Amino acid sequence: MTASTEGAASTTSSRRGGETIGERRIARIMAEEGLEARGRTKPKRRYSSYAGEITEHPGNKVRQDFAAGLPNFLWLTDVTQFSVPAGKLYLSPVLDCFDGSIVSWTTSTSPNAEMANSMLEAAIRLARPSERAHLIIHSDCGCHYRWPGWISICEEAGIIRSMSRKGCSPDNSRMEGFFGTMKNEMFYGRDWEGVSLEELGKRIDDYIEWYNTKRIRRSLGSMSPLAYRQSLALAA
Repeated sequence: MTASTEGAASTTSSRRGGETIGERRIARIMAEEGLEARGRTKPKRRYSSYAGEITEHPGNKVRQDFAAGLPNFLWLTDVTQFSVPAGKLYLSPVLDCFDGSIVSWTTSTSPNAEMANSMLEAAIRLARPSERAHLIIHSDCGCHYRWPGWISICEEAGIIRSMSRKGCSPDNSRMEGFFGTMKNEMFYGRDWEGVSLEELGKRIDDYIEWYNTKRIRRSLGSMSPLAYRQSLALAA
């Protein structure tokens, strides 16, 4: 038997002539009568890669200023999770703040060091050595960005590390914004029953390719990131 918690207080109040009854008492009465609350679900636990202060925090050098006048001047990165009946798939991308394009990305069934490190190495190969001298890569406090392997890759490439404050999502809001846009456009509201993780990975790849080459943005003069770079003679 179920009952809506929204109506529980008002119903009890009317039976007792306007007497106010606290939530704990309502909960006890409902338990005694075998009633359950309906219409409220426990929020899903958001994926978090934070694993404590593994290595020294490099400091927040971006301070929520995501503007970049040149390509490969400021990169953002993070990890997001896609849950479907077949399991979970993790996406690790690098976003260039110059035009919002996704420089490189990896997907994996495990949010491990290989996933993040291989993505970063692929992105570095696309940047000129002269650009790396001023390049900042900003992330959250996740363990992927505090492991020795990630730090070594950054140091060898001459990339400056920057990191959000713990638990402060606005510090990496532009990256979060990409995840929100992506999931609204290709993930939420779709039936994923019977879709394998391999197929999900392909659809993620297809979306990001489309996002970079076809999806127009008003901030880029109603051009896609690729068309915008081409208009500036920054891409073939």
